[in-house]
Amino acid sequence: MDVNVGTIDRTIRIVGGAGLIVATLAGWIGPWGWIGVVPLATGVFRFCPAYRLFGFSSCGR
Repeated sequence: MDVNVGTIDRTIRIVGGAGLIVATLAGWIGPWGWIGVVPLATGVFRFCPAYRLFGFSSCGR
């Protein structure tokens, strides 16, 4: 797997995804917050399938 998620993008994905999961576990939002697993996983693995589909990369050259 090629890396296609850059550092800033990765940080935003991890923080946002973890925030959604924490908010769901705390009961602040409904079960839709489990969608935070997707950005969390793409941030941790530094790979986004949608980026590959559209030929995009947020990594520096």
